[in-house]
Amino acid sequence: MSIGFGAGSSVIAPFVVLMFASLALGVRGTESIFKSFSFSIWIFAAVSLAMFYPEWITDVGGFNTSVLIVPLIQIIMFGMGTQLSVKDFVEVLKRPKGVLVGLFFQFMIMPLVGVSLALSFGFPAEVAAGVVLIGSCPGGVASNVMAYIARADLALSVSLTSVATLISPLMTPMLMQLLADQFVQIDTVGMMISILNMIIIPVVLGLTFNHFLHGKTQWLDRIMPVVSMVGIAVIITVITAAGRDSLLSIGVLLVLAAVLHNGLGYFFGYWGGRLVGMDEQECRTIALEVGMQNGGMASGLAAEMGKIATVGLAPAVFGPWMNISGSTLANWWRRRPLDSEESLKQESVKSVNPKSTEQQINTDKN
Repeated sequence: MSIGFGAGSSVIAPFVVLMFASLALGVRGTESIFKSFSFSIWIFAAVSLAMFYPEWITDVGGFNTSVLIVPLIQIIMFGMGTQLSVKDFVEVLKRPKGVLVGLFFQFMIMPLVGVSLALSFGFPAEVAAGVVLIGSCPGGVASNVMAYIARADLALSVSLTSVATLISPLMTPMLMQLLADQFVQIDTVGMMISILNMIIIPVVLGLTFNHFLHGKTQWLDRIMPVVSMVGIAVIITVITAAGRDSLLSIGVLLVLAAVLHNGLGYFFGYWGGRLVGMDEQECRTIALEVGMQNGGMASGLAAEMGKIATVGLAPAVFGPWMNISGSTLANWWRRRPLDSEESLKQESVKSVNPKSTEQQINTDKN
């Protein structure tokens, strides 16, 4: 039995889910730029399943699937830790400017963007708190992948993600207490403990694992990206199913808020970097780090608060959109030359054809 959107939905539901699943498989099998969207399309398939058949997701044989959220996030964060090393943190000492600029926009500007959007759209209190929560979280590990695709500064991206994650037990609860307490009661100490348990401890364990067993567990390097993607898909599916009724009433506005929040993050990150004299590669990095928050962390905190169906809605909506927009922006940037490449190209033209350069100078004089 299905609970659909309206009359006839029980007929179209399987076709919608099958359409997205088939599209994801088809795109994955190509070598085009659209290949990077396959994960996002799988998310659409999972969300469609959750919207049409929520009762299949929320309770499986008497098992409440929401209890899977925190363990899955811990596994994902452990996987992130296995990709880090002490060298990544040494990079911070080499380039503190980039990290400080990124942290400023991530923890000072984006939470303010979140609360502004929550108030402007007039969301219900707990949904509004979720919008503030996603804006108060550090950058997600997906930003590192997008930085690689965009030919941004990958070392800076990893350093910024790592530092932001490590200071999140202090920053995120403090920001929530300051900005979201008007919507829901915030247990600041409890949230700090949750972040330590859910994010920091798994990352440190992964970092330790990588330090002592680096190169000895190649199978783990191969499976962790897949495990992480599956984990994220499960988390979003469970939250969508739990909050289906609320999504039906405010879904469009929440999607619009996600687009605005994400877009403003890219805008402030990129032009904020330009404002302080950072180069193109660094600006791309800051933009992706500021625009793409750790939706998994926000989802886990919503689950820990016992408000997965309301506070957890924003992370469930923002997460897929960030992957879509991040992939699109990264692929667009990848096809555009960096400033340094453009300069080298011009120098190459001058050295190959000095007469044309001399003619141009004479033309300018005339």
